[in-house]
Amino acid sequence: MLHDAARSEEERLLFTRLAQTRDPALRDTLVERYLPLARQLARHYQRPDESMDDLVQVASLGLVKAIDRFDPSRGVAFSSYAVPTILGEIKRHFRDRTWSVRVPRDLQEMALRVERAVGELTRELHRQPSVHELAKHVGISEESALEALEAAGAYHATSLDTPRGAESESGDTLADTLGGEEDGYDRAEDRATIDRLMRTITPREREVLRLRFEQDLTQAEIGEIIGVSQMQVSRLIRQSVARLRLAAQSAPSP
Repeated sequence: MLHDAARSEEERLLFTRLAQTRDPALRDTLVERYLPLARQLARHYQRPDESMDDLVQVASLGLVKAIDRFDPSRGVAFSSYAVPTILGEIKRHFRDRTWSVRVPRDLQEMALRVERAVGELTRELHRQPSVHELAKHVGISEESALEALEAAGAYHATSLDTPRGAESESGDTLADTLGGEEDGYDRAEDRATIDRLMRTITPREREVLRLRFEQDLTQAEIGEIIGVSQMQVSRLIRQSVARLRLAAQSAPSP
């Protein structure tokens, strides 16, 4: 028990010094110290078709991010903060590189229901339904609808090497149908709009949305990081999304 207390105090002092000095050597020392944690999480997610070296590299990147962002003044053990951060990096790797995220069965079933609802509402409305319309049609929350849409996207990705069709010329793939139009201007305008809207919510709400939609963490993982229950995280997400929607609707048209 005394050993654990001494180790916790040592950890707190090291991270406090890093926050004050941003010493690269101390940062490297902390990376080496917690690298076994990253390797352990990488081994947990290893599969026959996945290189262990690649997974360790991804987990190590998550570890470095956790070290850079950790706030020792919150009184939370570093491992409690680092684990969801590293797992978020690994999950994003599977989603972005291999499209093989392990989605829970209940979320798989919800994704199928939402996909069917998209088809039904598209035919009925003659346009793509909004998240609000989807959630109302299926009888779930908007957050659950968003999660289901994310899961469906991960499970139904199609390789760009797939042939366009039986009648297509030899070697003609879906990649050949992609245009080269520059959309950077639209993305810049979207980023400016998002930045403006994000100023209408609190810093805590912005952090929760960042962890959920940028870091791809679950509500339970976010709750561990900010020190609240999963139910409170869910409430924070609903409230902040509602406020963002209201701000967007009341914003003057361009």
